[in-house]
Amino acid sequence: MTTEYLSLSFKNIIMKSINPFTREVIAEYEEHSPAVVEQLIEQNHSVFLDWRHWSYSQRGRLFKKMAVLLREKKEELARIITSEMGKIISESVAEVEKCAWLCDYYADETERLLQPEFYQADVTKSYVRFDPIGPIYGIMPWNFPFWQVLRAAVPTMMAGNTFVLKHAPNVQGSAQAIEHLFLEAGFPAHAFTNLIIPVELSDAVIANPLIQGVTLTGSRRAGQAVASVAGKYLKKSVMELGGSDPYIVLADALFNESCKTGVCSRMLNGGQVCIAAKRFIVVEDIYDQFVEEQKMLLENLWLGDPMDERTDMGPMARPDLLENIEKQVAESVKMGAEILTGGSRMDDKNWFYKPTLITNVTKGMPVYDEETFGPVSVVIPAKDPEDAVRIANDTVYGLGASLWTQDMELAEKLAANIEAGAVFINGLTKSDPRLPFGGSKQSGYGRELSNYGIKEFTNIKTVWIK
Repeated sequence: MTTEYLSLSFKNIIMKSINPFTREVIAEYEEHSPAVVEQLIEQNHSVFLDWRHWSYSQRGRLFKKMAVLLREKKEELARIITSEMGKIISESVAEVEKCAWLCDYYADETERLLQPEFYQADVTKSYVRFDPIGPIYGIMPWNFPFWQVLRAAVPTMMAGNTFVLKHAPNVQGSAQAIEHLFLEAGFPAHAFTNLIIPVELSDAVIANPLIQGVTLTGSRRAGQAVASVAGKYLKKSVMELGGSDPYIVLADALFNESCKTGVCSRMLNGGQVCIAAKRFIVVEDIYDQFVEEQKMLLENLWLGDPMDERTDMGPMARPDLLENIEKQVAESVKMGAEILTGGSRMDDKNWFYKPTLITNVTKGMPVYDEETFGPVSVVIPAKDPEDAVRIANDTVYGLGASLWTQDMELAEKLAANIEAGAVFINGLTKSDPRLPFGGSKQSGYGRELSNYGIKEFTNIKTVWIK
């Protein structure tokens, strides 16, 4: 381990997992000491030296077993997710099922995705191969505590690397459950390693010479901090950061479907999703009608116990997140924004924030300029399709976008001009193992998933034979 890490004072921090609905402590986890962290990283690297030589089919068999376990245990694992971060149980089950699909996809497709690429050159033979590089450090968020981890780890490990996780403090139960799944599926011990450390110690882990790359999903501020450290030590990095995703609705859109999907996209996971629809940009012809429909749909959502199948939305994951969304809304209202519904907590005793609809929003307001990580919908009028794209691009972010119209020729022309890592036409923005996922501008760089994601942490090696 680096001297930088060993010189840090060990405070024996206790991380707490707190149920957002009951606000009761689920479990406490003691921070790993610097000596334990050093040992765990060394063990992870030791496994890599053998794991890198396993065939794709050998690795794939273990991930197939992982997929089976995820499906068999989905109810149990979903309860861990919901109890730790508050999303409704049906969404937690869907998250686990999606993880199983991810494992199956890369187990089946990695050999094809990473096969050598041959090129014509002035020699007998020349090609490019994709070789693993070593332990990869993943700093992962709490909002999708299984999916975010496996989305990074599965392709990275199928490519022949090993994975070292630093999960969010409030979802350490999920982190330990994932680590146990790897062992139960038959992976070598320490091929996937969970570090229980505070974020302040991540710099020293990145600096460790055995760590060869770092991937982070989190806020823009976190990305700036981690990317600067990775750059200092010349470590490859992938940053999947925040978003203020536009949801453009044109006059010829399928109205009812666009309204219902918009509410789903914004309120999924209590609005705590990086690629959620955050700014609804609606052409003037249907603006008033859209606003009224959104208001009605939001007011019909049922907030309650996330373990109850009847609940539409659970509490926010932590009180600081609730306080931040309150502050963004309050400051925007002071600047002239209008709340049509919601805009407050359910009461002072819980972490629920009412589904909120805001209009009369202009540039400079927090709900326009910043990422709103909570159940807040902002609706902005646009004069025409071109104006809608202008508003959509009027942000420092560029993660995803959704566009609704029945004119496919126009849709593809507009999509080409939208500054985002993905544009979904007539559907909500989402991740899919078969498609690359990532952002532009200050939403980050690099890609996860698909053939692009699996190559991020490989040595793209040219072989030239005369």
